Amino acid sequence: MVSWQSRLTIGKYRLTRRKRVFADPALLRRSAESHESEHAQLPASFRDRFEVTELDVDGHSCCTIAPPEPRSPRHVLYLHGGAYVHQIEGAHWDFIDRLIARTGATVSVPIYPLAPAYRYSETLPMVWSSFQRTTATAAPEDQVVMGDSAGGALSLHLARRCAELGLPQPGRLVLISPWLDIAVSHPSMPALDRQDPYLAIAGLREAGLLYAGDLDPHDPRVSPLYGRLRGLAPMRVLSGTRDVLLSDARRLDSLARANGAAIDYEEYEGMFHGWILQRLPEARHALDRTVDFLRDGAANSR
Repeated sequence: MVSWQSRLTIGKYRLTRRKRVFADPALLRRSAESHESEHAQLPASFRDRFEVTELDVDGHSCCTIAPPEPRSPRHVLYLHGGAYVHQIEGAHWDFIDRLIARTGATVSVPIYPLAPAYRYSETLPMVWSSFQRTTATAAPEDQVVMGDSAGGALSLHLARRCAELGLPQPGRLVLISPWLDIAVSHPSMPALDRQDPYLAIAGLREAGLLYAGDLDPHDPRVSPLYGRLRGLAPMRVLSGTRDVLLSDARRLDSLARANGAAIDYEEYEGMFHGWILQRLPEARHALDRTVDFLRDGAANSR
């Protein structure tokens, strides 16, 4: 059953019309343009409790947050969601805080360039350079690439890039409510749209156009669902049944299994987009399962 806390959150989303930005392409574009000047602010408490370093990567910041000693050798590259147009939010930092507390891992967070000021041609190189300069310094079995929504797509792209270059795969991939096809074209999506309290097809398509420009929306660089899935790290994929992007997650599960990829796919009944970022009972359960996945991965890699 869906917890009362989650039902309350869904009701709040509907009451405050949280979905309206994604339901109207014009509002989405205005929202994206208003975020151009935003600078992601690391919570002040992080500097008090963690060892924080910042790198300039292609003119953008990448923050590395390390817990006090003793710490795990695991290093997570976390790629935030936001449809490629919205900046990292407080819920992301709160989730990263909980992730560090549960795993003892160091976490690096690229504050990657956003559309419409930038497109995939600037975003992808910055994410790759961030990986190379932070997470890739750890042993491959201790590397984790994790992301939500658009960050889930960036995570899958990064693993594919490693495979294309003949580099070792990260130890684990974790994709949370991933947005894997910017065309948002699967026939099951309109029905899901009516159930989703947050995302909508029209705004997602507009965000995808802002990010991809004239590139074919089925190009694997912006829609990694259409890229090669063989030879990738074991991945965990989480989705909810009230998420319009559930179609993408299910397609990835089917394609990954057909291609012999190792995938741990889990759907949460009644959950909305990115629910794991919230402080909800279902989020605690999903984080518990994810921590187990990461722990098992470290044990199996040795």
